[in-house]
Amino acid sequence: MAGVASLRTCPVWGAPPADTPRLQLGIQLYSLREFPVAQALEHAAKIGFSQVEFYSGMLPTDASAETIEETRKAVADLGMTISSHGVNHVGSDTKANEKLFEFGKALGVKSITIDPDPDSFDQLDELVKAFDMRVAIHNHGPHHRYNKVVDVLRAIDKHDVRIGACADLGHYIRSGEKPTEVIRLLQGRLYGIHLKDFSAMEDKAKGVILGQGHLNVDAVMDALIAVNFPADGALSLEYEENPQNPIKDIKECFMAAESAVARVNKAAS
Repeated sequence: MAGVASLRTCPVWGAPPADTPRLQLGIQLYSLREFPVAQALEHAAKIGFSQVEFYSGMLPTDASAETIEETRKAVADLGMTISSHGVNHVGSDTKANEKLFEFGKALGVKSITIDPDPDSFDQLDELVKAFDMRVAIHNHGPHHRYNKVVDVLRAIDKHDVRIGACADLGHYIRSGEKPTEVIRLLQGRLYGIHLKDFSAMEDKAKGVILGQGHLNVDAVMDALIAVNFPADGALSLEYEENPQNPIKDIKECFMAAESAVARVNKAAS
């Protein structure tokens, strides 16, 4: 696309520093949506997350360069990194799409989590090449156009390999699909995970602490290693329940996930 070639300055995606842990556990900041940004980041750091995934409610995609730089510094000062941003709508508006990628480049992320319209994929093919960034299609569960994993696979078929998936494992549970099978099917195109659990494999299920529903946390981490989930991918815990007072629940989710992450990282080292 015109005007973006000069932005191809970041290192090749998929090539993290040699000392990067095999899997890094982050949090989708929507989990802390009732807190001011600074307080949400402090909570994330104190709990023990190494990454944060922003969403527009805490960092809009039209944020100024100054705000973006201040945000990056605030995250780094707390010992964390920014893994991704989303979920962002992508349509047929060329200028809007370019601005989204420019935002992602300024934020320093390797991928952007998206919900793309069917007519946006030709533009996405050009943009992921021009910016050397990945996009990860997010599923929103039953009644959404990317409900089942096959819907995502059909959408990305024959498109640039940098167009892939952010698998919301909780929503896949609601859609009646097994998280480990979803991971297996998305091998090679899986750039993000929203790690959450639901009480039942049905539309109106209640969100629960990781491992208390239909998510086998250990099996999920084993599956991510088996499919070579990228070390710079966005592995984001997301907890949507109890938004006014979620810290205790998020800590429980973190403990369930972190022990599994530590186990596979130790085995892979």
